[in-house]
Amino acid sequence: RVREAVVSTQSTRVTKASVTVGDRTTGSIGKGMCVLLGISTTDTDKEIQWMVNKLVKLRIFDHPETGKPWDADLLQCNYGILVVSQFTLQCVLKGNKPDFHGAMKSDESEKMYNKFCAAIRQVVPNSETLVQEGEFGAFMQVHIQNDGPVTIPIDTPESLANQKVKPAKPQKQPKKKKDEGEKKDGGEKKKELEGEKDAVEDVTEGVEKL
Repeated sequence: RVREAVVSTQSTRVTKASVTVGDRTTGSIGKGMCVLLGISTTDTDKEIQWMVNKLVKLRIFDHPETGKPWDADLLQCNYGILVVSQFTLQCVLKGNKPDFHGAMKSDESEKMYNKFCAAIRQVVPNSETLVQEGEFGAFMQVHIQNDGPVTIPIDTPESLANQKVKPAKPQKQPKKKKDEGEKKDGGEKKKELEGEKDAVEDVTEGVEKL
């Protein structure tokens, strides 16, 4: 039985990754995730959004505060993501020959790919630098420095037709905490203001007595 509406990805944890087309570098990241994306003939916006939600919350990194492995996602770590279109993920073997009829045709697939990248940018902070791409339809050299190695294959479930898929919420940047010096300076400033207020009250009281 042929599965329908399946977005396929291979997500690799990397120390760095980049894509070149000829002599041009189209995208490059440091620590983060490289995603190879394969879109099938029947995929819809729902499958695209489900995959985006899953990838940005995939806990494959060490926690930035505790150091606990497999306990933090891309957003928590503020890492980069490199997206590369790869139709061969929709391959079916017929004997020893790869068959790609399950992959969406180029024109429609490019639209879905662009929607995927746009949805990623909606939830990743500093997306202008942290979200990078290959070049759709080009012959690319993908340079991946696999960290681990860790590679996670993910397919969208077949049950999505009866589910509602909401976009992931953008990650809020943590508020900068004041260091002890700033707190101390603030406390001393407050004491100074209180002292000035007391001095003014003393002068006012003296004037009234006169």
